[in-house]
Amino acid sequence: MHKKIYFSLITLLLVSLISVAQEQSDVVNKVVKPSRTEVVVPIHKAVFRDSLCKQRVQGGNPRIQNGYLQFDGSLDGNRQVDPQIAVGGGFVFHGTNNGLVIYDKQGNYIDGASQKCFNNGIDPKLFYDAHNKVFGFDLWVYWDKAKVKPVNIAISETSDPRGAWNIYPVSASKGVDGGGIGYSKKWVGYSFPGGEDRTFVMKMSEAKSGKTATVYHFPGTLGHPVFTQDSTDDLYFFKIVKEYFVITKVTEDETGSPVSQVVSKKKHGLKNIGYPPKSPQKGTDQVTSSGDRNPKNLVLQNGFLWFSQAINYKGNSAVQWHQVKLDGSIVQTGLIYDKNTNYIQTTIGVNKNNDVLVGFQETNKNMFISPRMAFRYAKDPAGQLREIVKLGEGTGATDGVAWGDYSGTAIDGDNGIDLWTIQSRANDKGRGETVIVKVPFKNK
Repeated sequence: MHKKIYFSLITLLLVSLISVAQEQSDVVNKVVKPSRTEVVVPIHKAVFRDSLCKQRVQGGNPRIQNGYLQFDGSLDGNRQVDPQIAVGGGFVFHGTNNGLVIYDKQGNYIDGASQKCFNNGIDPKLFYDAHNKVFGFDLWVYWDKAKVKPVNIAISETSDPRGAWNIYPVSASKGVDGGGIGYSKKWVGYSFPGGEDRTFVMKMSEAKSGKTATVYHFPGTLGHPVFTQDSTDDLYFFKIVKEYFVITKVTEDETGSPVSQVVSKKKHGLKNIGYPPKSPQKGTDQVTSSGDRNPKNLVLQNGFLWFSQAINYKGNSAVQWHQVKLDGSIVQTGLIYDKNTNYIQTTIGVNKNNDVLVGFQETNKNMFISPRMAFRYAKDPAGQLREIVKLGEGTGATDGVAWGDYSGTAIDGDNGIDLWTIQSRANDKGRGETVIVKVPFKNK
């Protein structure tokens, strides 16, 4: 009995210490230096796929459906497809847990390769940096014999993903899962769960040129790194801590080294921000994962942060999206909800006009997991999206809870106007197939 009480007291003490440490690390305007640095020599690839790398052939088949250009992405996924896209240089670059594929912007297949050709890994997150005109992505390796668990950060040297790449294996020895990637004009940033130092940054100029790079690790986590579409050097990070939005930036000090600084810590005041419940499927008692209340991607556009999240709303999984100032105050919030169905696995895209595209999936007891999207123009009433667009229909139920684990929505880096999304559908075997859709917008 005494041992149980003692153990409970120790547990409460540890939880309290962690909470205090979190509070101390999120002090507004406090400057924090990196906890350690690491020098990484890149693995250079002269081309995307050489003769030693087996070609991956997936997707294509462009068509018009419901008025939008649509084509297939990878069709060979399991339940955890982890689909992503990045658009720029005249290409659509696509990744899943089974590999990487390049299409032209008309939806025609060009080339593909396994992750093994990029030092291996899973949980890819992709971006196109229009400032530096490069593609980038990460791969997390958890099974390596050396137990380094490297995060492979791959950056193309040009806007043509068929050309040269540089891969930086960064140590994440205590990592427990893949993380999130972000960029600005100056920095590439990555945050992951597990360990003491859970965020690192490196200079984009070093990564693009293939130079030996210094990687700067920060104590704790700065939050999820942001896709910085605005022309700024600073890289922002975002996290939800209880009732607070915490926004942090990595900036350069007088010596040229990165430091982090909490920009804002503000109560969000949202009534519905709990994790979403698992969602039902047709013809089975097997429920499926709905996603995360923590955003899977964030965008900095026109001085605002934008993100979407899956939440629990009246017992169903719903999608909520936000426009947030850098001081943490909310400009507008929107909700995609229907008491008769569930909306899951969401991501967001925003263009330079502040037009918005939200991608997600739908499932309920009368249907299988199916791809969806909804958009709005900047001039539309605050918090409102237009009618949900169906991108296809699932044909089978999954045989387990895990699904996703996310989707992808991105800006067209060539014009800063059009928005794209990749969403999954469950095929007749309950496996994930993907569809890529372009949503054109007008330049002002």
